[in-house]
Amino acid sequence: MIELDAGRMDELAALIAVAKTGSFVAAGRALERHATIVSKRIASLERRLGVRLVERTTRQVRLTQAGQQLASRLSHAGNLILEAEQEASAGAAALRGHLRVALPAAMGRLWLAPLLPSFLQRYPALHVEVNYSERYVDLVAEGYDVALRVGTLSDSRLVAQRLGQHQRILCASPAYVERHGMPEEPAQLAAHNCLEFQGFSSFPNWRLSNGRRCETITARGSMRSNDNSALLDAARAGIGILGTGEWLVTRDIAAGALVRVLPDWAFDVDGGIYLVRPSTQHAPARTDAFLEWMREQFRHHMPWCRE
Repeated sequence: MIELDAGRMDELAALIAVAKTGSFVAAGRALERHATIVSKRIASLERRLGVRLVERTTRQVRLTQAGQQLASRLSHAGNLILEAEQEASAGAAALRGHLRVALPAAMGRLWLAPLLPSFLQRYPALHVEVNYSERYVDLVAEGYDVALRVGTLSDSRLVAQRLGQHQRILCASPAYVERHGMPEEPAQLAAHNCLEFQGFSSFPNWRLSNGRRCETITARGSMRSNDNSALLDAARAGIGILGTGEWLVTRDIAAGALVRVLPDWAFDVDGGIYLVRPSTQHAPARTDAFLEWMREQFRHHMPWCRE
């Protein structure tokens, strides 16, 4: 176990202050020390570690890459210490602090937003910030605690937990099928108006499977968008055939507004639903609480399979 004596703590505090303020003078004011003392402490830290942490010029102070990385880790450690103090004073049952969550826009608004009040009621002392976006946020760089991801995971810096599975299916309105007929094989989709979703990793190709064989067709149609909801509106209006996650169209299919097209076929892609968080050794208690709550929501059925 590392002994953190007063001298070492002073050096680390100096680096954090410079990282936050951008100068020795401002860091000195924050620490109530003279700027030369701050400079000497950082120089001592650099000698001890054997690496330059700060680039000094006559006009400005700039952290090196090593300095930025160390300051970032120290800031995270400081947050863990603060949280530990808060938990010790408030008790384990009263989680506090700020939780940042990233959810996919359409799925999050449709199925998770109505569930979130139950989490807030369970932990009323938490402040939860929820970002809804189809963009994959960088959890590490943008400071998010946890995110929900659908499909293939590519960021090895993240710890992932699989919540469940969903299919990407084909559907259209009864009016469209009545006018244009129901395709019986994937190859026949080439003669249909296929609504083009740019969010598919294989765009503009649709890779379909019936469990025995796979077919790839190029989706071509009169509308292209990066927004699932906009394409759903077009499908409801009878414009074309939509390829999308079953979570988006479950209610429309149940109500008869849409029907399955090629019901024995689905997209041959990873339909896994994952919770991901930065791969830090010790997750904050608020993050663990959110992970457990999400597991409860997905434990027996996907939210869209309960209706």
